[in-house]
Amino acid sequence: MTWQFVLVGLGLGLIVGLTGVGGGSLMTPVLIIVFGFKPTYAVGTDIFHSAIFKSFGAWRHRRLGTVHGHLAVWLFAGSGPSAIAGVAVSWFLRNELSNAQTIFGYAIGVALILGGCGFLAKAFVKRGVQPSEGPFIMSHRDKAIALATGVVFGFILGLTSVGSGTYFGLVMVLAYPLTMSRIVGTDIFHAAALLWIAGFGHVIIGDVDWHAVLWLLMGSIPGILISSRWTVRVPELTIRGGLGGILVITGIRLLAPDLPNWFLGVELGTLAVVVATYTAVKMDVFRTAPGRA
Repeated sequence: MTWQFVLVGLGLGLIVGLTGVGGGSLMTPVLIIVFGFKPTYAVGTDIFHSAIFKSFGAWRHRRLGTVHGHLAVWLFAGSGPSAIAGVAVSWFLRNELSNAQTIFGYAIGVALILGGCGFLAKAFVKRGVQPSEGPFIMSHRDKAIALATGVVFGFILGLTSVGSGTYFGLVMVLAYPLTMSRIVGTDIFHAAALLWIAGFGHVIIGDVDWHAVLWLLMGSIPGILISSRWTVRVPELTIRGGLGGILVITGIRLLAPDLPNWFLGVELGTLAVVVATYTAVKMDVFRTAPGRA
């Protein structure tokens, strides 16, 4: 099974390159539901693949000057050690519990549902502070928030692979006066560093499928390099609503593995119809509004 991994990687790369969101959270459920990976191996493979994959985006944002270095460092100060703790808990549970794979499946399902809600929250939540183009000097309170955020969500990422592009960005939107371009750049730069730490942890405990990583990269790297040249001109809620809905649905599927496949298809089909209808209505409004004026 090789070309299937390339196609999945290509699709992931195209999505991330076009929209800037949805990377790591989508891969783990695909590996579990579509390819039949054990949850622990899906997490490790996803994290290590994402570490290499997101490094390209981190390098690009660093060159563009959209990374707030101090904030990334303080986030990483909490998330790096915490992610290692998450990997260690993964290793302990896998070796000590006979039903560890079931427990991990449930944990990933919960994380996906929360991550999907986080995607939606990013679209609806109002800024906690007003963004500014000026320099942002971090106070002691800002550093404490970054450190605590890293500790909590780094552990979740190390354990489930979910959260590098959802939870950290949401906290930055609420807590820091950064423009969206600097939030995205800082988020991706920090995520790349964090994923390398967690990824090597999973390599050490033997949770990485190297065959899958190689073939996924053969699709995802060209995908993001090609699609990053363009942007999708659709409402933000379409992107976040679609991706968030997929995460929630796949999370429910992992929490209830006995649900028939047709039920999953109906849920995804319903989501596609709702998102497509909303997008068509909104884009029609945007197109005709100037003529009315």
